[in-house]
Amino acid sequence: MNLSIFGLGYVGAVSLACLARDGHHVIGVDIDRSKLDAIAAGRTPVVEEGMVDLVKSVAASGRVHVTTDVSEAIGASELSLICVGTPSAANGSQDLSAILRLARDIGAAIALKREPHVLVFRSTLAPGTVEDVIRPIVERESGKHDGEDFHLCFQPEFLREGSSIRDYDKPPFTVVGAGHAYPVDKLRALFGHLPCPFHVSSIRAAEMMKLACNNFHALKITFANETARLCEALHVDPFEVMRLFCEDTHLNISKAYLRPGYAFGGSCLPKDLRATMHMAKQRDVDLPMLGGILGSNRLHVDRAGDKVLATGKRRVGIVGLSFKAGTDDLRESPMVILAEALLGKGCHLRIYDRNVSLGRLVGANKEYIEKQIPHLSSLLCDTIEEVIDGSEVIVVGNPAPEFTTAVAACRADQIVIDLVRLPLSGVSIAADYRGICW
Repeated sequence: MNLSIFGLGYVGAVSLACLARDGHHVIGVDIDRSKLDAIAAGRTPVVEEGMVDLVKSVAASGRVHVTTDVSEAIGASELSLICVGTPSAANGSQDLSAILRLARDIGAAIALKREPHVLVFRSTLAPGTVEDVIRPIVERESGKHDGEDFHLCFQPEFLREGSSIRDYDKPPFTVVGAGHAYPVDKLRALFGHLPCPFHVSSIRAAEMMKLACNNFHALKITFANETARLCEALHVDPFEVMRLFCEDTHLNISKAYLRPGYAFGGSCLPKDLRATMHMAKQRDVDLPMLGGILGSNRLHVDRAGDKVLATGKRRVGIVGLSFKAGTDDLRESPMVILAEALLGKGCHLRIYDRNVSLGRLVGANKEYIEKQIPHLSSLLCDTIEEVIDGSEVIVVGNPAPEFTTAVAACRADQIVIDLVRLPLSGVSIAADYRGICW
């Protein structure tokens, strides 16, 4: 293909070199003339493993051209990768000044083209930036329409400084956020040969996914370092702890627990977090990330309560009371906490959970429920039908299989608030169906 790349920092320079290596004709565009002169002379503009030889090779191939002229680059290419930086502004927001100036220049250049042009944004952008901020600018300056005369899409990059070329050649996956098939086909032709899955999503999801990845990487580093600080105070080898931690690929290093839903609870996680924070406090070790988890978890419970109260209805049915489907464990169940809060706000509750029966509760379970909701016996129903028939709002608290059928049976005048996202694909729902965060 004939390609143009705007912004020749780490991402742009490595992409230019690798794409030219793979046989494409690439035009590099930057406002920094020294970067352009370096590439034209076969010198890498960034310090990166393998780039010295690679840039020298592609510069000599004749497949690389550099310019400061946006119109020239757009006119001579069919697809552009936008790799302009989006640094932090003083208030923490993204400074979009460079990318917005470029959007205006690109729009003016597209106005002169007859063929459709694909614009692929690789700069890290807040969700909605491409569609709500950049698209109107390009459409205004070009007098043309996205999806017809040009195509906007977002493709997050996963290049780490120091290993960018290796990461380019073997990425974890390729994600393309697009609203039309044309740019997807172009990018599949460009990157489909890479040894990784190729995923297509909405533009907003792709923008957010990039932020989620970086935030998770920051979270992992902080988790390891906070664990190490506590280990030091407890005279434990943190490297041994984290080596063993990473051996668990069923839960620790896996998809487990990385699905949006309701708050956590049960007999382990809350108490162990509290014990960890108590140990840290005794030894004057500050663990702000771990210390914020229980507070954040409680906010999720409060959000569920706010969702219920916002309906204006007061006859509320709860299906699923235990913290995990298929168990009778009520200890620190976030559904028990929610039920208690709703009772305090004057809601009339009906509760069903086939695994919870006061007659069968013993020990810690019985003690916990009698302490948290002493009137539970008057709220429990023997059948799920009693809850559905007598409620204006039905709250789904765990993913027991029978709840999918129950939700499908709800009336059009009822509201369903699903805290766990039941598997409802292909299920017809007459009720007003809502999620906790979706």
